Formats: sequence, structure tokens, C-alpha cells
Amino acid sequence: MPEFAPEQPSLFSSQALAALSRSLHGWEEGPLAKTLQRQPERADAFATSSQAVERLYTPLDIADLDYERDLGFPGEYPFTRGVQPTMYRGRYWTMRQYAGFGTAEESNEKFRYLLSQGQTGLSVAFDLPSQLGYDSDDPMAIAEVGQLGVAIDSLYDMETLFQNIPLDKVSTSMTINAPAAVMLAMYVAAAEKQGVSADKLNGTVQNDVLKEYVARGTYIFPPAPSVRLAADIMAYCARNVPQWNTISVSGYHIRDAGSTAAQEVGFSFANARAYIEAALERGLDIDEFAPRISWIFNTHNNFFEEIAKYRTLRRLWARMLKERYGAKDARSMMLRTHTQTGGSTLVAQQPENNIVRAAIQSLAAVIGGVQSIALSC
Repeated sequence: MPEFAPEQPSLFSSQALAALSRSLHGWEEGPLAKTLQRQPERADAFATSSQAVERLYTPLDIADLDYERDLGFPGEYPFTRGVQPTMYRGRYWTMRQYAGFGTAEESNEKFRYLLSQGQTGLSVAFDLPSQLGYDSDDPMAIAEVGQLGVAIDSLYDMETLFQNIPLDKVSTSMTINAPAAVMLAMYVAAAEKQGVSADKLNGTVQNDVLKEYVARGTYIFPPAPSVRLAADIMAYCARNVPQWNTISVSGYHIRDAGSTAAQEVGFSFANARAYIEAALERGLDIDEFAPRISWIFNTHNNFFEEIAKYRTLRRLWARMLKERYGAKDARSMMLRTHTQTGGSTLVAQQPENNIVRAAIQSLAAVIGGVQSIALSC
């Protein structure tokens, strides 16, 4: 109705906001003031990892919210409410168990068991020597071979790892960074030996080497040539493996290394910009490769902060790709993310509590609208 039309884009009329402001002031001067006089609030108890939590939120805090500009509809720019119009009513999030240990034969057995139990995708853990480019017989690798993942030294190992697993029907996520180009080449070759062409492959290679310098340490080369290799993968896959997610930009590791939720977003976005700039320098168009940039973020215990984080991520990414890089394809503006629950929030001596922690964290991720989930255990 015309009499309620706001002076500026807002879900609320100026008259309603003015009346609410007066009521809020009365509440602060009256009931709140009396309560605080009797019993002051606890100091430093109300904050997320990133910011203080206000005592009360009202429509005054979102008076300048424009619904279509800031929220929009699911599956439409800026994707705050999700990247698909129907979200989980149409398709569940992918469920993956991060797996891999010992030899390729042992890990292949585990993979086939997981698929037989209903897992909908594979997530490959490589051992530390493989992540750092060492062969298993290198003296530097002896104590770590097969300890934190599977040892992959050759094309034969990669073929064995995926033996009797149809690579045109199963999506595979490979957590590998510095030697990502080598591992992806082996995967493509193993698929071709199965009779599966590269354009039929579906999956992700992490390929985010910058976060290794910040938070994890499994880098081989200096930053500049490492970024060049990452961009080479992005360029190759854009033209030869079109269904492959060429990079999984990682906020997860930065968060588990001690960052706040806001810093997790900021540092990972800065890294993503570096990869985008490197790919553009190769002559790629933003819409050639941006639809295949994927993400992994961390989910901790602050339930509402984590939900808000995923909504914020999608909106920030959509705006950056559209306004800064001139993306025109809506898929380029969609932030599609895997999440893993917070490893650093768990306590080895509290296994049952850890189950509850992971359950709360995964629920926050689902309500936040992620595409894929793994639980730390």
C-alpha cells in the first residue's frame, strides 16, 4: 500500500522503524536498566570467534536491507540463500569419508567398501611423502609411508587405487596440492586405461598451494612457480577435463591453524584472487574457468556464526566475480563448497562429546547450504 512505501529500499517503513526505535529506547531505559543494576552481565562472555554478539537484534539492524539485492531467491544472484533453486529438496549434499592408508591395494579395498555402503563420492587422502613429492623408498620418507594416507609413487599405484571403480560414475576428490599436476595426470591416464575419456571425469583436485605456506607446510616449490603450476591445471582442465573442479580453495586449514571465521574468509578469498589473476594472465576468460573453482571451509561450534558465514561467502563471491572480474555466466558467481567439521575443536579423550560436536557442526553446514560434507573424527 502506498502509505507504507519506504523512503529508501527497505523491508520496513520509515514510520515503523521510528516507532520501533522509540520502543527500544524505552526498553533500554526501563526494564533493561533495572535488570543490569541488579545483576550486571558477564564480561567477555558473548562473542563469536570473529566479533561481539549484541544483546538484542531488531529490524533496526537491517533497516537498509534490500531483499533482492542482498538476499535474493535460492539459485539466483547473489546466491545468499543457496546455489540451487530447490537446494536439498532436489539433491542431498555429497557425503564423503576422507580415506586412504597404507598401500594402493588396501585403500582400493576401503574405497570399494565405502561405495558399497552408500557413500556417494570418494575423497583420497595421500600420505605425507606423496604430498611432498617423495617416493616411498626415499630415506626422507621411511617413517611416514602410508601413515596419514595412501602412498602413490607411480601410474601403476594410481591404477591399483581405482581398480574396479568406474571413474565415469564416481566423483573423486583428491587432497593434493604441490604435486597436484602429477597426481591429476596419473588419474586421467588411469581413467583412459579403463576406457573413460578425460571429458567424462568428475571430481576435484585441491591444488591450493598458497594455503600450504600459511597453514599447513606441504609445499615443494617457491610460491610463484607453485601458483604457475596451479594455474596450468586450471587452464588444462578448462579445455580438456570440463567437469573437473580444478582447484579447491581452502579456508579449512587456515581456520584450524587458529584463524577466526572472518579471517578464514578473508585469507582464502585473497588466495582465490591470486589464482584468478594467474589464470587470466594465461589468456583464459573468467567464465572459462571460474565455474570450476570449488572450496573447502571449516565448521566450528558457534552454530549461528557458521550458518551466517556460508551465506556471506556466497554473496561476497558472487559480487566479486561479477563486479571485479566481469563474469557473465551465473555459474562463475556460484560459490560451491565442501565443508569438513572442525578438527581442532575435538578432544582425543572425549570421543562421545566429539560425536555431538561434529553433529552440531554438520547441521550448521547443512543449514548454511553447503554442497558436500565430511566429518572430522
